[in-house]
Amino acid sequence: MDKQKNWKEKQAEDDGIIEGRNAVIEALRAGTPIDKVYIAKGETDAALGHIVAKAREAGCAVVDCDRRKLDGMSVTHAHQGVIAIAAVREYASVEDILNAAKEKGEAPLIVVCDELSDPHNLGAVIRTAYCAGAHGVIVPKRRSAGLTAVVAKTSAGAVSHLPVAKVANLTACLKELKEHGVWVYGTAADARQTIYQADLRGPAAIVIGSEGSGMSRLVRETCDVLLSIPMKGELNSLNASASAAILLYEAVRQRM
Repeated sequence: MDKQKNWKEKQAEDDGIIEGRNAVIEALRAGTPIDKVYIAKGETDAALGHIVAKAREAGCAVVDCDRRKLDGMSVTHAHQGVIAIAAVREYASVEDILNAAKEKGEAPLIVVCDELSDPHNLGAVIRTAYCAGAHGVIVPKRRSAGLTAVVAKTSAGAVSHLPVAKVANLTACLKELKEHGVWVYGTAADARQTIYQADLRGPAAIVIGSEGSGMSRLVRETCDVLLSIPMKGELNSLNASASAAILLYEAVRQRM
């Protein structure tokens, strides 16, 4: 039993799970990159309030969740109403991504993930983006997977090489990209224009929607162009990471 417990605790440590009030506040004080802090809904004491304030000050997403969810995430079973998930590296800025393209003398090629919550999908997207020569990936602060250990493992190490930015407002970010001359291409099954009719040689941001509902309404409305991937057979959608790969490599083909 002790061996099983030790293995679980080691696995939790490897996955960046930080449990308990003292452990989380010490991680925040030490400047450990934190992706999200989960707080038990309804807990309002001063200690948790201090953790929430420190987390927000550090730019971390703070998520109120049911205590049963925390119990399910917990390995020690002594989470005290708070669990943090460490990020494997610090996030870049959108400016860092644009500068990466500028330094290479290339038109920006950016992947924007709209509420992609599955860490395996996000890891696969980051891996493909890096292999395709994209200059960075952008994710929203909330309702999205972040740079966790699971994402890092799935990316096969690509997170160590490709800038990933986390933004508070994805729609505002897309508008900022437009101001820098970047065209925003959204993926939608009902789009009239296919990816093979689009010109992806210029500055481009490719938006990949969430696994279940695709792009959110405001993000869709902010896109310059909506593109579809031609589909055969009875299924009408692809896995998010597969869609990203198809669009990215069409951009690579056009840019060669």
